[in-house]
Amino acid sequence: MYRSVVLGAVIVSGLSMAASADVLTDVRSRGELVCGVNAGLAGFAAPDANGNWTGFDVSFCRAVAAAVLGDPSKVKFVPMDPERRFQQLQDGEIDLLARNSTWTFSRDTALDLEFPGVSYYDGQGFMVRKSLGVTSVKELDSIPICVQSSSTTAQNLSDYFRVNGMVLEQIDIAGAAEGERSYAAGDCEAYTGDASGLAAARAAFADPENHIVLPEIISKEPLGPAVRQDDGRWTDIVRWTLYALIAAEEYGVTSKNIEELVKASGNPEVQRLLGVSDDLGVMLGLDRDWARRAIQAVGNYGEIFAANIGEQTPIGLARGLNAQWTQGGLLYAPPFR
Repeated sequence: MYRSVVLGAVIVSGLSMAASADVLTDVRSRGELVCGVNAGLAGFAAPDANGNWTGFDVSFCRAVAAAVLGDPSKVKFVPMDPERRFQQLQDGEIDLLARNSTWTFSRDTALDLEFPGVSYYDGQGFMVRKSLGVTSVKELDSIPICVQSSSTTAQNLSDYFRVNGMVLEQIDIAGAAEGERSYAAGDCEAYTGDASGLAAARAAFADPENHIVLPEIISKEPLGPAVRQDDGRWTDIVRWTLYALIAAEEYGVTSKNIEELVKASGNPEVQRLLGVSDDLGVMLGLDRDWARRAIQAVGNYGEIFAANIGEQTPIGLARGLNAQWTQGGLLYAPPFR
């Protein structure tokens, strides 16, 4: 048996062009960055009981605010509807989308969006209860699987089962929160999504030891921030803020030693990154200390990873593909020159 999946967020016509094409000016005039994030994904973006947001994606939003406004606290976090997030970005409801979004061909070309870079290299995985007794995705033939409808995840699932000649029993859910509830309630025996999201969901369960994420990864899911396509300067600001965090880790610049390196580093790349020489900020419409503020506010990429989703956190993710290129991973920032 087979059920077709419609990728609802792939081709969108008549998108609103009401949003301003000068986001930097809008953000400065407002005195606040409006950042779209997950409604609640542990380790990536979630509010506490007092409404204070923390997480990997939240830290990136704060880094952009520090670079642009000089204050990482000047961010309004807007929980995103997974099915409307791209339209909300197009309509100007947010300045920046930092919500576990996969960079794909169709999203890049058909939605008039820009993906300034990859902040997390992920892949689609599967979570099951240990009691189910399976150790491979190949054993999920005819097993009810929860998946977010109208998503790249659903298409990947359909493609994988078709290629492998397996019977797909798909249980459609609207988003991560509903998926976790449905899986916990036993509406489905398996739950599929980004492997990082599954690790976050598992960590939030009362009995995480009774659930496993299967070893197979069935897709490439390069996750990253998204912006509207009509503002090249804003795209560059978001892109190079991400690269500043990545480069800072490569060059050993941390939130703790940054002031010392501003005064004493003899590395020309570090000097340019931190605004000691070559005022690169002017090319972005910012001042020379923009990257320095971003790194001071949230730390370098490695610090952000370790604090929010790393192996010493409940999420427990290893760096893997998200290690620096010098350490066998894919993280690589273009030169600051």
